[in-house]
Amino acid sequence: MTALTYTVTDGATMLRRNLKHAQRYPVLTLMVAGIPIVLLLLFVFVFGSTLGAGLGGISGGRAEYVEFLTPGILVLAIASAAQGTAITVAMDMNEGIIARFRTMSIARASVLTGHVVGAVVQTMIGLVPVVAVALLVGFRPDADVVEWLAAVGLLLLTSVALSWLSVAMGLAAKSVESASNLPMPLILLPFLGSGFVPTESMPAGLRWFAEYQPFTPIIDTLRGLLTGSAIGSSAVLAVAWCAALTLVGYFWGIARYDRRPAR
Repeated sequence: MTALTYTVTDGATMLRRNLKHAQRYPVLTLMVAGIPIVLLLLFVFVFGSTLGAGLGGISGGRAEYVEFLTPGILVLAIASAAQGTAITVAMDMNEGIIARFRTMSIARASVLTGHVVGAVVQTMIGLVPVVAVALLVGFRPDADVVEWLAAVGLLLLTSVALSWLSVAMGLAAKSVESASNLPMPLILLPFLGSGFVPTESMPAGLRWFAEYQPFTPIIDTLRGLLTGSAIGSSAVLAVAWCAALTLVGYFWGIARYDRRPAR
């Protein structure tokens, strides 16, 4: 067997381990959808009529706002899942299981890959109830089969990128408690982008940040695919940001895994 074959086999073993943990604690998967669904209902039924009445060029009311909001909520759900992933990795680091893995003939990348793929599977499952609730409250996507596949692919790329980042954060954290705090900026970024209101409605400084942060092109591309709005260069930027964040998370994670002694 080649080194690549060993890595894939070990990665599959680590993935089964993480999926069994998710199956044993299904509440973690439900939490991926819980907060985004609450925010979806809050913004649609409390603020939707006002925000949809013309803020930033959106014409109409609550029905139009749910069309604008849903792509941002989906990205927020992926970002929210990062916190649980970081906590899980930090628990492995602090409870000694990583020390045991290091004494075994296991490819070092497979341990982290198992966490990443497990987190992606868990996150994509968690997005299903978010989409279902969005449809129930009035979301009516205007996407064909190809556009739906492209949207799912973009959500998958985003989940992979943020999962690698959250794994690296879990390895960098000195405790489980600190691991729960490190991914918080990822949860805030959709609010400081085009997820909830158009960037055109923001003050100049905040608008500049919103337009050039990673989540805005991802949300704009997803919105364009699902609702038929203009995408422009957002798709290229979205894929580029996903690739860059994945590489940062991967190399940061590998470096922390090699350097940090397990307790």
